[in-house]
Amino acid sequence: MTRVSIIVPVLNEETGVQRAVSRLCRDFPDCELIVVDGGSTDATAELAAVHATVIASERGRARQMNEGARHASGDTLWFIHADTDIDPGALDQIRAALADPAVVGGGLTLRFDRRTPGLDYLAWTSNARARRLHHIFGDQAMFIRRSAFEALGGFPDLAIMEDLEMSRRLHRRGRLCVLSATSTASSRRLVAHGTWRMIAFMQYLKLLYFAGVGPEAIRARYTAGPRLLPGRRPGAARTGRP
Repeated sequence: MTRVSIIVPVLNEETGVQRAVSRLCRDFPDCELIVVDGGSTDATAELAAVHATVIASERGRARQMNEGARHASGDTLWFIHADTDIDPGALDQIRAALADPAVVGGGLTLRFDRRTPGLDYLAWTSNARARRLHHIFGDQAMFIRRSAFEALGGFPDLAIMEDLEMSRRLHRRGRLCVLSATSTASSRRLVAHGTWRMIAFMQYLKLLYFAGVGPEAIRARYTAGPRLLPGRRPGAARTGRP
């Protein structure tokens, strides 16, 4: 049976990390579970250590995931965000998919932890994009055959879009599968900034990436959040259409 290592990158997630790792332990007891802390200043590492092996890493999701992979012993590397809930049936589907040697990895079907027209639209388009364009993002709980991961040298050391770039590189090596098992992602940031605004914002960031804008500049723009004009606060009063 294929041995699967679950790798969870974290940073200052003490409010949810214990629930996340305890659920992963319960639902996938035969998987190796590694939490990679990027220098949390709260109790994240201590809380995660109750249920998982915790290792320290430089900050940055790509670096954290690569460090986790370096310590992992599994034939399959499964990267899961701490704020997503994973369908317990996902593991059997991953193993079945990887029984085909042509498959190098894939992801789960995305949904969100609440239902609104905007969130439903985003989930539908994300899943369609993953199936047709083979662009898989981290909130879809990407899994990768270890041999393919190592052949590519791990995730590219990018400040942002490392999951998009990794899926593009994987697709050149073999087949990517989008499984029917679900990854239920947190909608908190989307709802806080306005779902439709965030959908447009994320498309804008992807356009910047494909246009060759540097990942550091894109990350700075992402961190600033969506805004209508430079220097304008989201939701600032304005007459006319937003």
